[in-house]
Amino acid sequence: MNNKEIAHQFSLLSKLMDIHDENNFKAKTYSVVAYKISQLTVELQTLSEESISKINGIGEAIAQKIVEILSTGKMKILEDLILKTPEGIFEMLKIKGLGPKKISLIWKEMCIENIGELLYACNENRLLLYKGFGKKTQDNVIESIEFYLRQQGSFLFAQVDQLASDLESFLQKSFSSEKIKLTGDIARHTETVDMLEYVIPFSEKVIIKKLELLDEFEFLENDNESILYKYNDGIKVKLHPTDEIHFVKKVFETTGSADFITAFKKDFQNINFQKATNDTDIFKQAAIEYVPAFLRENKSIIAVAADNKIPEVIQPDDIKGIIHCHSNWSDGINTIEQLAVACMKNGKEYLVISDHSKAANYAHGLSEEQIIQQHQLIDELNKKLYPFKVFKSIESDILSDGNLDYTDSVLSTFDLVIASVHSNLKMNEQKAMMRLLKAIENPFTTILGHMTGRLLLSRKGYSVDYKKIIDACAENKVVIEINAHPRRLDMRWQWIEYALSKNVLLSIDPDAHSIGEFQNTRYGVLVAQKGMVTAKNNLSSFSLKEFEDYLTMIK
Repeated sequence: MNNKEIAHQFSLLSKLMDIHDENNFKAKTYSVVAYKISQLTVELQTLSEESISKINGIGEAIAQKIVEILSTGKMKILEDLILKTPEGIFEMLKIKGLGPKKISLIWKEMCIENIGELLYACNENRLLLYKGFGKKTQDNVIESIEFYLRQQGSFLFAQVDQLASDLESFLQKSFSSEKIKLTGDIARHTETVDMLEYVIPFSEKVIIKKLELLDEFEFLENDNESILYKYNDGIKVKLHPTDEIHFVKKVFETTGSADFITAFKKDFQNINFQKATNDTDIFKQAAIEYVPAFLRENKSIIAVAADNKIPEVIQPDDIKGIIHCHSNWSDGINTIEQLAVACMKNGKEYLVISDHSKAANYAHGLSEEQIIQQHQLIDELNKKLYPFKVFKSIESDILSDGNLDYTDSVLSTFDLVIASVHSNLKMNEQKAMMRLLKAIENPFTTILGHMTGRLLLSRKGYSVDYKKIIDACAENKVVIEINAHPRRLDMRWQWIEYALSKNVLLSIDPDAHSIGEFQNTRYGVLVAQKGMVTAKNNLSSFSLKEFEDYLTMIK
């Protein structure tokens, strides 16, 4: 039982106490305890009860509950509340904009116990009858519930990437066939994945008979074109039966999007799929450039391939430096030196430390005094680690009025500045555009961080006019980040082509809070490939000298 799991139990206890109108003081106490535990750098399971009780903000009573969790996996006071709480209430806690107090009112005064009933009540404007629920709140609840329901059953690409590959190998071994092929969303590097798809050169009968012996696969349906399973009570797996003759055609048809496949078949009606040994042969017959699977989203790529204009897209090995990385000076785990050494071991030439700024007090943002101290440390490290270089940066908060949260004199001390929105995310497009455009026009802004603030599968982010943002970045020579964190992947790949047409430089950045999160860059590269980004279009692919020259040029 790690700290994250223990903190979750105290956080849930606090929320349920509020929902049940129990001791308000204790509820707040447990909420504070949950936060403190989540911030600890040492695992509680490694400490004695006495040591736990001496942690600031814990005490003996809380320590006893922590030991109870570590011993049994549960906390009796929490279990008692869970038993008294309708199942649907827990799902309500996942809806953005619904805190425990509002959920308590919805449950006890409106007699609503699940999000389906709540959505129905919102559509009838019933929330407007109760104190604390205005039309804006009700509209936000409707939007949040509808978004939540759409996302059920979906997974981040990073969550199932390795599973998809492992399952392909597993199926190949189970059916004694190397021909089984992974296809669908994963093959196209989509940001989120609804199911894993495979083409199998066997009949439906053979497939069903084989998999009914495996507990991992739960049969769902068979529509004569494919067989749908649920794998290990999690993601859905769709298997496409075919024979040897039609194998290549089936792989091709299930890899591309419907838009791409329909257009391709219309443009090239004389393709003989049976003569193709792989999908490369299909494009040779069409006499156009090969279109990689990750580009088979839109029909427009066919014309690009016909003109032989598909570029040599960026690869993970093209990343030369780690940009946008948080250290233990703010909310990261590792020291700057640890991060730098890890970069060197991974063959990187430089590291851009971009800790949180002072407005992000929840993330221990740096004060002006701390900035001076950090810069002194970086100067010392650069002498010690030469020729590797650590650059002085900051992820400066874009405030509600569009200003950055340091004075110009402070901002001028950094080698580069990443400007990002972290607060007041519930804003309309007009407000969002005002903030972003003003930040882009700030002469100290080098990179615009995670443009829309979205979190895949949980927060859709604020609306922006992409063209106006990109045009402004072009005019002000501001780089647009492709935030490579698997939950962000922001800016969306669909707008990369327009950004490149405006000669806007992009930057694939991991937004790493630990050494392990350096690997986030891979997911940023995969979505960047969908927008046909090349190494020369990406700032973090610049060599150390090229990077230094670029910073000199824009100042």
